[in-house]
Amino acid sequence: MTNPRAAKVAERIREVVARLLDSGVKDPRLGMVTVTDVRVTGDLQHATVFYTVFGGEEQARQSAKALESAKGMLRSNVGKQLGLRLTPSLEFVLDALPETARSLEDVLTAARFRDEKIRQAAEGATYAGDADPYKKPREVEAAESAESAEELA
Repeated sequence: MTNPRAAKVAERIREVVARLLDSGVKDPRLGMVTVTDVRVTGDLQHATVFYTVFGGEEQARQSAKALESAKGMLRSNVGKQLGLRLTPSLEFVLDALPETARSLEDVLTAARFRDEKIRQAAEGATYAGDADPYKKPREVEAAESAESAEELA
């Protein structure tokens, strides 16, 4: 179960870091960075900040360098705004969510393609056996009761 205090601190860190990246960090290497999630350890000593970058791989590398150089300033501002006894250390991790979503979308597209091929193959197909291969219970009961009525008569 997640510590509710750690969850509140993580949400607050996410807000503070996102606002500082938007207006406080003036590094030209920093691209369009979006803070997606923050995870804080149970003792509130370490915070992992997950982020995504709009752009290519080179833009992601440059943004990682800019975040690494601004880590001290970000941590001191987070500490001032949180008011905790100990300020958590910050670690920035590029979020793999966009790549994961892209690979899932590729898998779903392949599945739709296979389903369409199967649907097209099944369009003109007919059943292999009789039209209705199952016995009807009422017909069997009716036949048996007619036979037993003939035997009694």
